[in-house]
Amino acid sequence: MAERTVRRQARGLKRMAEILDAAELMIAEVGYPEMTTNQVAARAGLSPGSLYQFFRNKEEILDALVSRYTVERQEFWDATLAAVTPEVPLETLVGRVVDESVAFKGRSPAYWSLLYGSATGDKLATAAQVLHDAIARQVAALLRRRSPGLAEDRALLMGTVAVAMVKAVMPLVSAATPERANELVDELKVALTRYLA
Repeated sequence: MAERTVRRQARGLKRMAEILDAAELMIAEVGYPEMTTNQVAARAGLSPGSLYQFFRNKEEILDALVSRYTVERQEFWDATLAAVTPEVPLETLVGRVVDESVAFKGRSPAYWSLLYGSATGDKLATAAQVLHDAIARQVAALLRRRSPGLAEDRALLMGTVAVAMVKAVMPLVSAATPERANELVDELKVALTRYLA
């Protein structure tokens, strides 16, 4: 009986992951405001009724995606933070974070759609703010680890501004040719390094 329950739970978790994968694809294609649960169900190969066994509405799907991204990104931030000491050059740290952000954008385009939020929906704007705040806190932790004397509130302010800089440049990177995108990424690294120095 216990083994059957474990198998059922594992299937449920797998199905939830498939639904979230499908939602990511739909958000990347049509955006969160236009995404429907019927589209997500179809993309996941489910009936709408089956989807509703896991998520009652698209807001619950959004909440689950934000949680998924937060957990996934936490692994990167933990590994990066563990490697930071006052001796790590700021250029190296900035380069590592920017390069991973660009790579993650390629792997998870829906993340960036959610990060930008929307003026048309409070729920999406709130989700975007949750992601912004989490990243700003992670950047602040890196800065304080590298510069232990840096005040916590100053580090958080710097992290918030750094996130805003990345957020402003990423759409330009996405729309550019590969060569131009590399130039923009390099320029972003220079700007962040000078600001954070």
